[in-house]
Amino acid sequence: MAAPQKPLQSTGIDSRLRDAGLFVRQAVRTFRATGAVAPSSRALGHALARFVDEREDPTAPLTILEAGAGTGAVSRVIAQHMRAGDTIDLVESNPEFAGRLAEQLTSDPDLSGIADSATVHQKLVTDMGPDVSYDVIISGLPFANFTAEEVREIMEYYFSVLRPGGRLSLFGYLYTKQVKAVIAPREDFLRQARSGWVVEEWVNRYGVGTERVLANLPPAWIQHLRRPTED
Repeated sequence: MAAPQKPLQSTGIDSRLRDAGLFVRQAVRTFRATGAVAPSSRALGHALARFVDEREDPTAPLTILEAGAGTGAVSRVIAQHMRAGDTIDLVESNPEFAGRLAEQLTSDPDLSGIADSATVHQKLVTDMGPDVSYDVIISGLPFANFTAEEVREIMEYYFSVLRPGGRLSLFGYLYTKQVKAVIAPREDFLRQARSGWVVEEWVNRYGVGTERVLANLPPAWIQHLRRPTED
């Protein structure tokens, strides 16, 4: 008589496949807030987590904010770069994503290691309020889908809670402006252009580096910014 089979345990790959399915479903339903057709790649995650590694004081723990954490594609990579004493706030306004992310902190092998150091917040990032401060902010918010006023509010908030000398890394997708210039309604193109101008203002004032990540769907650009030690 054959021995009863043990139930298969969930693996990191199983978890990521479920997340990808959830992401695509939510992208179809709420594209303006999701802003992508697939979760971010690990290559993009490692580039965004650059300043979790490159610390001005290697012995000091970091406070980290990930805005627009989604289902945790970038969060998993950030977790690999975190050290003892680091803490992270994972902010996601989509309730489906936030619920899945909270679940992942106890079940996903890449995230369970930071479960005691991470907090999931189901809210808009600007609703986190002024009584927080961060050494590193990683932004996955789809600025190309926001109005210029919304982007300005978020950027002002980031720099109000970013500590002097702190780093902000944000990303967008390559060639979306050019594509929209051809196929999108004029007002949609102009809205994205105005939002981009706001980001450029901040990059021109505080930018410290730019990267391209081709190993992502779609290919992405990253802007790294630094708040001056003296404003």
